[in-house]
Amino acid sequence: MAESGKGRGGNPGTGKGLSPEQVVSRFNRLRQDQRGLASKAAELELELNEHSLVIETLREVDPTRKCFRMVGGVLVERTVKEVLPALESNKEQISKLIEALAQQLQAKGRELNEFRERHNIRLVGEEEPKGPPRDGPEGGKGGSTGVLVS
Repeated sequence: MAESGKGRGGNPGTGKGLSPEQVVSRFNRLRQDQRGLASKAAELELELNEHSLVIETLREVDPTRKCFRMVGGVLVERTVKEVLPALESNKEQISKLIEALAQQLQAKGRELNEFRERHNIRLVGEEEPKGPPRDGPEGGKGGSTGVLVS
């Protein structure tokens, strides 16, 4: 009697049969996820630049010279020759993490664009898409069935 994926009882993960409120909510969640990834990537870029600057500075210093390093919120005293390899290793790990975040960000952007196209979502201030009319036998739906999101 009941068909799966249609009406309000459908699975929100499939993207079919969602109410306009559910579409807007899911779209805003996807946008928020994308912003979070971009924010984390920017934060890690700053940390990578900071590591690079410290590594450049320490390479010009005597390896037996004392230096201080924050480890888990505790300031510890070490020598440059002990700290430099750890910093370089951290820098490599941060670079790999930034690459992974960039891939996740691209995937999230594709998912967001697909969701926008699937549900005909337009942002406030965005013009009506200029393409073939969606009504008639080819389109199947009227042209004004989209969702407007601020």
